Amino acid sequence: MTRIVSGFAGSLALKVPKSGTRPTSDHVREAMFSALEARDAVDGAQVLDLYAGSGALGLEAASRGASEVVLVERAASAAAVCRSNALAVQKASPGKLTVTVAARSVQSYLDSAVGTFDLVFLDPPYDLPDAELTTNLATLPRILSQDALVVVERSSRTPEPAWPATLTPVRSKKYGETMVWWAVPAAE
Repeated sequence: MTRIVSGFAGSLALKVPKSGTRPTSDHVREAMFSALEARDAVDGAQVLDLYAGSGALGLEAASRGASEVVLVERAASAAAVCRSNALAVQKASPGKLTVTVAARSVQSYLDSAVGTFDLVFLDPPYDLPDAELTTNLATLPRILSQDALVVVERSSRTPEPAWPATLTPVRSKKYGETMVWWAVPAAE
């Protein structure tokens, strides 16, 4: 069962699409968010969750104090699950919380996105071609705030993402079969 690990919606069970997604385990999310909170990267953040699946990463951030979350998921059934989970988290929120679900491809969203984000999660399907992830990462910097953090989750059997010159990798951590890389906007 997938659930929100901590924050105002802690222990809230999340629905998961019947197929086509691989939710981040509670263990990995807990470790990832402990490190993010140690950097003060979540509270008040504008969060973008790409390849959202169930929305677990973005909604975990919402529960821990993010001010606005956008969940991007192309599959209609998964986008419907994201909407349902977002509504449950918003109902549990003690204050105003904006969660938007964009039911479209990640690249389509990135090509037309406006505004800036402080924290971005990319948790694509493990079978996503490396070239597509590279294109996503190359498009991302124009919508990142100056102190943004980009978190990429992949199989530990896949190579490190091909980072564009506009992103600098700053951390990596292996959690069993899961590998997580962090990057920040490159200094100009």
